[in-house]
Amino acid sequence: MAIFLNKDSKVIVQGMTGATGMKHTRLMLGDGTNIVGGVNPRKAGTKVDFDGTEVPVFGTVAEAMKETGANVSVLFVPPAFAKAAVVEAIDAEIPLAVVITEGIAVHDSAAFYAYAVEKGNKTRLIGPNCPGLITPGQSNAGIIPGDITKPGRIGLVSKSGTLTYQMMYELRDLGFSSCVGIGGDPVIGTTHIDALAAFEADPETDLIVMIGEIGGDAEERAADFIKANVTKPVVGYVAGFTAPEGKTMGHAGAIVSGSSGTAQAKKEALEAAGVKVGKTPTETAKLARAILAG
Repeated sequence: MAIFLNKDSKVIVQGMTGATGMKHTRLMLGDGTNIVGGVNPRKAGTKVDFDGTEVPVFGTVAEAMKETGANVSVLFVPPAFAKAAVVEAIDAEIPLAVVITEGIAVHDSAAFYAYAVEKGNKTRLIGPNCPGLITPGQSNAGIIPGDITKPGRIGLVSKSGTLTYQMMYELRDLGFSSCVGIGGDPVIGTTHIDALAAFEADPETDLIVMIGEIGGDAEERAADFIKANVTKPVVGYVAGFTAPEGKTMGHAGAIVSGSSGTAQAKKEALEAAGVKVGKTPTETAKLARAILAG
């Protein structure tokens, strides 16, 4: 079992023929991902050889889906063209679009998110500005290193890419059902709450690790959801305990004012919902170990 992505997922890569797309397509194939095509209108009809695996290039997402049965797209499209690429994926009604691209204008992200809602949410968006998601031993859609963990029974949802990797490594001996990097931009598709609901419903996830960061109120809303809907144990970490007030921090563009959006406020909200919260990623991993050890 896994959430959003499994061994049967058929993946296409929008922007596969660019330098970043080529690099990560090769790595995803190495992790066993079933990549069935790339999308580049200028190179439609060609094939790209990845160490003996030939991947065809299609002109559009719709064409790639028709020819291959693809149900996941990973987007490595430059920021200026990302909105059009995401809209194309939504129009084709691909079930999952993983937007890796960093630096997309918030206005563009808001526009394609609203467009997905308007079209009936037939396409689940993950990202933008995210590392993607991995179901270890089955499939990897994005830029998460595939060799730092193994299959297991922990579910991970995180705003931060690098903290995703650290937590996977810290708990590598226990392993993960799925790890989802949702991104830290002000406007994202899949949220902590979406992932929490999916892990709660997954019979092969026994414990959930949730990583947040300062700014906004996503973690507080997740705490309310956990209190009302999640029966599985959840451990958490909130990045930014030492961040100065009133200063915009990091890729989240997270402005902290008063107690709103601070790591401490988020920690308190999560703890009030029964979540054990670590002060560091390592302490959080220890909390997860203690719960699983029973």
